[in-house]
Amino acid sequence: MRKYLFNAGVISALTSAIPVVKSTRTGPRDWRLALLWVSWGVGVALAIGAVAQREEAVRQEELERELERAAKGKGKRR
Repeated sequence: MRKYLFNAGVISALTSAIPVVKSTRTGPRDWRLALLWVSWGVGVALAIGAVAQREEAVRQEELERELERAAKGKGKRR
């Protein structure tokens, strides 16, 4: 959970809600407001997805390193 909360992209996406809220309070309520909220939601989803994708890539690299070590260890025993 910490990796999401302290990620700069996620923090930026979440703080971008401030102007959206201000526009909601002061602006006209029409299709542009709905589009503004949808685009904010997409931005947050993309930021969270980027963190998850990076975490998966790190796990994959660790797994590959472990497999390499195991393969090298097997080769030495023969």
